[in-house]
Amino acid sequence: MNIPILRLGRKDPLSVLFAIAVTLVPVCACANTSQSTQRPNVLFLFTDDQQADTIRALGNPLILTPNIDRLVAQGTTFTNAYIMGGSSPGVCLPSRAALLSGRSLWNLDNQGIWGYEISEKNKTLPEVFRENGYATFATGKNDPGKSGQFGRAYSHGDKLLFQGMSQQYGPPLFPFQADGDYKGVKPAREKGAHSAEIYASAAIRFLESRSGKDQPFFAYVAFQTPHDPRQSPGEFQKRYAHGDIPLPASFLPNHPFDNGMLKIRDETTAPFPRTPEVIRKHIADYYATITHTDTQIGRILDALDKSGKRENTVIVLASDNGLALGRHGLMGKQNIYEHSLKVPLIVAGPGIPVGAFRGQLCYLYDIYPTLCDMAGLQIPSTVEFASLKPILANAGEKHRHHLYFAFMSWQRGIRDDRHKLIEYCVGSERHTQLFDLRHDPQETHNLADDPAQRQTLQSLRALLEKERSRLNDGNSPSPFSDKQGKEFWNNYKASS
Repeated sequence: MNIPILRLGRKDPLSVLFAIAVTLVPVCACANTSQSTQRPNVLFLFTDDQQADTIRALGNPLILTPNIDRLVAQGTTFTNAYIMGGSSPGVCLPSRAALLSGRSLWNLDNQGIWGYEISEKNKTLPEVFRENGYATFATGKNDPGKSGQFGRAYSHGDKLLFQGMSQQYGPPLFPFQADGDYKGVKPAREKGAHSAEIYASAAIRFLESRSGKDQPFFAYVAFQTPHDPRQSPGEFQKRYAHGDIPLPASFLPNHPFDNGMLKIRDETTAPFPRTPEVIRKHIADYYATITHTDTQIGRILDALDKSGKRENTVIVLASDNGLALGRHGLMGKQNIYEHSLKVPLIVAGPGIPVGAFRGQLCYLYDIYPTLCDMAGLQIPSTVEFASLKPILANAGEKHRHHLYFAFMSWQRGIRDDRHKLIEYCVGSERHTQLFDLRHDPQETHNLADDPAQRQTLQSLRALLEKERSRLNDGNSPSPFSDKQGKEFWNNYKASS
C-alpha cells in the first residue's frame, strides 16, 4: 500500500483537509442487520500500549490508520473505555489477566510468581467459547500464558510469544502444542521477520483454514506492537517527519513530584529532563509502528472478507493499556493519567450499530460478558464486569456512574462523568490532583486547591473509599494485590 510521506505540522493542509473530510463523512447510525442462524464468530484484534487517541478517524489527523478507520465506520466505538490500572510494573500483565478472567485487580485469585497465572477457578473468555463448541485460536503475545490456562483455552494456535516484550524482528516464538504442555519446548526465531507481520500471517492461515467449515471460531490476535522497541520497516518511518510533530498539551520535562515509580525501565527510555526533540522522535516512531500494525490489521480483515465469514463475525479492536510518551513528564504506563488508562475499544459485526459512538464509562474488561452475550453463551458467575450489549442496543442506556483506578501501592483514583481524582502516597509524601475532564481532557490544570472545588473533592474522596471497600482493595483473596492495597490505604489514612 503506497501512502505518501506525512508532514505533521500544525498547519499542514493535507492533515487539515483529511480531518475535515472525516468529520463530514455521512455515517449510518442504524445497526448492521446482517444476521445468521449460526452463532457469530469472534475476531479479537489486541494491540500493546496503544493510546486511545492514536486513530485518525477518531480525531487525530497526525496519524494514518486506514484499516482501523474502516472498523470505526463499520461498527461502534466506545470513547470512554478504560483499564483499572496496574498491580505490577508491567501493566499489561494484570490488564490481560483481568480481560481474560473477567476479574478485577483485587479479585484475580491467581497463581504464579507474578500472581497472574489464571486459576482454574476462573474460566477464561476463550475457554468459555471452546467449551461451547468453538474452535479457539491464538497467536502473538500471550502473557500471562504458557501454563494450564492457555491449554484450557485454545484448540488451535500458531506463533506464540510467552513473555512480556521482545524485539520486533525475530521474536522467540513457540509452536502451538495441542496438549497444552510447553515444558521442554523451545522457541524459535524467524530472522528478519517483523512480529506484526508474523502474527497477521498466522491469523490469515487460520482464517483460510476455516473456509467452508460450519464450526464457529474465536480468534485472538495479540500484537506486541506498538510496545517498545518501536521498530517498523523504513517505509513507515519515512512517513512521519518527527521534527514537525506538535508536542502534547500535557508535555513536561519532568513529573512534578515522585509518583512511586519514576525510575522504572519505561521511564528510562528517554533522558531526564525530557526534551521536545526527543519526545517528537519517540512519537514519530510510535506512530510509524501503529501505522505498520494497522497495515497488518488490514491484511487480516481482507482475509476475513475472502473467507466468507465476515457477515457473521464480531470484530473487536482494543489495547491492553495506553502510554505517556512525554505527557506529564512520563514515558511509560505506570500511572493513572488518561493517556495510560484510556484505551481504544471498537466493536463491529452483525447486529452492532454502524458508525456509532458510545460515551458511557466502561472498562475494557466489560468485553468479556459482552461477547458471551452476543454469542448467546452463559456468562460465568465469576465474571465481575458488565455486558455492553444493552448500550449497543440503546445509546441512552446507563452503564457505569464512575470508574476506580489504582497503580500498585502508590496511586489511587476515581472518575465520574466529569471529574477525576488522583491520590498519591509515596512513603510520607502525599499529593492530590483533581481534574475537570470535560474542560481539561489533557489533565493540565490541577483543581485540588481551588476552594470552589472543595465539595467535588470531598465527594470524590468519599466515593473513592466506598469503591475501595466494594472492590476489596486491601482486603482481597489475592495476596499480591492485597499487600499493595493495605500499604496505600494505611499511608493514606496516616497522612489525612
